Amino acid sequence: MKNVTFNEERCKSCELCVKACPKKIIQISKDKMNAKGYRPAEIADKSACIGCAFCATVCPDCAITITEEE
Repeated sequence: MKNVTFNEERCKSCELCVKACPKKIIQISKDKMNAKGYRPAEIADKSACIGCAFCATVCPDCAITITEEE
């Protein structure tokens, strides 16, 4: 199983990951804000993630990493 991690401080809320996700489970946070004043992206339902890495591929700030869960 894949584990998706968002570096909230690097995220600038561009929403490219939201649009790229085929499962439509990534959203912009409504209650979090990073030090730069942006609302970071987050996964609404980690169990629905298929680990395709489309989100990490389109992220211009390399704020998303995909790792293999043990």
